[in-house]
Amino acid sequence: MTLPLVSIAGDPYDIGVALGRQSGAGLATLLESAQRYRRLRETWRHSSRLKALETAARAAYPQYVRTVEGIADGAEMKFEDVFLWNCRGDLPDEHDSDSAGTVGCTSVLLPGDGSRDAMIGHNEDGEREFEGHCFLAKITPSEGVGLTSFCYPGLLPGHAFAVNAFGLVQTINHIRAADFQVGIPRHFITHAVISSRSLDDALSVLRRRDRASAFNHNLMQAGDSRVMSVEAPASGCDALTVSAPYAHANHLLRFPGHAQTVTPSSHDRQRRADSLLSEGAFSDPLTLLTDQEPGAWPICRKSRSGSDTGYTLATALFSAGAHAVTWRVYGNSVAAPLHEGVVNLEAVPA
Repeated sequence: MTLPLVSIAGDPYDIGVALGRQSGAGLATLLESAQRYRRLRETWRHSSRLKALETAARAAYPQYVRTVEGIADGAEMKFEDVFLWNCRGDLPDEHDSDSAGTVGCTSVLLPGDGSRDAMIGHNEDGEREFEGHCFLAKITPSEGVGLTSFCYPGLLPGHAFAVNAFGLVQTINHIRAADFQVGIPRHFITHAVISSRSLDDALSVLRRRDRASAFNHNLMQAGDSRVMSVEAPASGCDALTVSAPYAHANHLLRFPGHAQTVTPSSHDRQRRADSLLSEGAFSDPLTLLTDQEPGAWPICRKSRSGSDTGYTLATALFSAGAHAVTWRVYGNSVAAPLHEGVVNLEAVPA
């Protein structure tokens, strides 16, 4: 597989233009191949709800809206269409509860134990159509916090997996909660989280009451002993500091009775991950993340056919110590990483 690493610098608009150009002039055609995008456009394009989401985004994070404007210009698309794509999880979709679920992701969290650094591993599962179109971006903004992020074409960085210059790590799992509200779109929230200088600053973003929809955010930071799984539906926020190996797929685990859709894929991946962790398979997160249990919806989703329309586009592994974060990103094989790097806190300006 191909997963280019690009370096981008500048103000929010400049960064957006570069992201849009990397996404390609064929972004509109690519989105047309994504069933989810076509449904959203048919239902919500030019809607008052989409406009209300834009108003909320502009009020909270105008600099990130400017980035989306740059993405649209760089990809030669209309702003509304790119903004709609960035609201793909904030607009109710009656078909998002299909039998498998096109998007997924699985994260495994390992707290440090004195002999081992804290770790977060993550499978990024998306639509098969996006294989070969995603990329890693190392972003150096003229103001704010630099970061390295997995990027989908046309989307703000930060919502899949990322690490920033202050050693903050975030991985994201899609949640199908039913408590949608008009508020800040969740891709803007994830970008704000990964632009935070500390874990506490990130948590303050997730505790906002004006978020539009749900994500599960998995967080840790070099120099901070906490490893956290934050479930954040629009109507609440539960921040768990994990004390033992912990896994999360694509449904709320700590909001009993909360209205949500649990797909068969999410159910099976969560069950299998919990089982593997209970058996002690946690010394290497890659063992769990590459598991393909026979007769079930697998944790590692690599089928190019069949009813599972989700696909593991990349696997990431982060290790956070007292002074640095080491990261690796894998493609179709975990024998050797496609990309790797180290974020040293000593290099961060005071």
